[in-house]
Amino acid sequence: MPELPEVEVVRRGLDRWVAHRTVAEAEVRHPRAVRRHLAGPEDFAARLAGERIGAPQRRGKYLWLPLEGADHGVAILAHLGMSGQLLVQPATTPDEKHLRVRVRFADTTGTELRFVDQRTFGGLSLHETTPDGLPDVIAHIARDPLDPLFDDDAFHAALRRRRTTVKRALLDQSLISGVGNIYADEALWRSRLHYDRPTATLTRPRTTELLGHVRDVMNAALAVGGTSFDSLYVNVNGESGYFDRSLDAYGREGLPCHRCGTPMARRAWMNRSSYYCPHCQRPPRTS
Repeated sequence: MPELPEVEVVRRGLDRWVAHRTVAEAEVRHPRAVRRHLAGPEDFAARLAGERIGAPQRRGKYLWLPLEGADHGVAILAHLGMSGQLLVQPATTPDEKHLRVRVRFADTTGTELRFVDQRTFGGLSLHETTPDGLPDVIAHIARDPLDPLFDDDAFHAALRRRRTTVKRALLDQSLISGVGNIYADEALWRSRLHYDRPTATLTRPRTTELLGHVRDVMNAALAVGGTSFDSLYVNVNGESGYFDRSLDAYGREGLPCHRCGTPMARRAWMNRSSYYCPHCQRPPRTS
């Protein structure tokens, strides 16, 4: 699944190539791609025609395009799923094999927005927005750690109140958004914290350190992915951005820890995997 840095890279690309353009026509090539738009494919396409797309927005791993035309107070929410891609292509480019939605624009730029999704787990849908500008279906999502308004003190207080463990808390979108499995493992390795460490045991300095590493990992990922928009290609998938870099924890089972040399371990965890160093990230004591 794409995580915050990959989605932010896409948002930046869309801001460059799609923002403030007027839709001439939307074409739904596969109804499953708009299944979350309950009024159906015909309504989705009809409501987009003539609308002006505003500046793309993101909260955590969620991306949306607000509408500036007559249907203001509404946004296109993009669910990228496992394989969803938002591509800005010249209109003359042959259709991709898994093209699901095409948006043509009423200008002479010569490019169009395409939603391509091999597995069709993702999709596009129209939603009313809250007074804060969020699509109503994601109003419960917390701010992400790169948001200037993210409240570090409130996050620490919430950790201390919760009867949970640190990795579960990092993946809880109601506490902090945008942190997925890969970046959680990377930040925990940098913090020398075991994924099962109870959050109630974290001191304020430890929470500050953890948040600092979360931000560092994400900013490092953005520094890599942000250089990929010299062309008209807007892409997010499991092979982009930070996944091309050398990770310290994720996917390194059996390889030496970059800090102490101990072979890295992997454990099954909540239908996922957790990667950690058995020496640097000692498991919590059990009473």
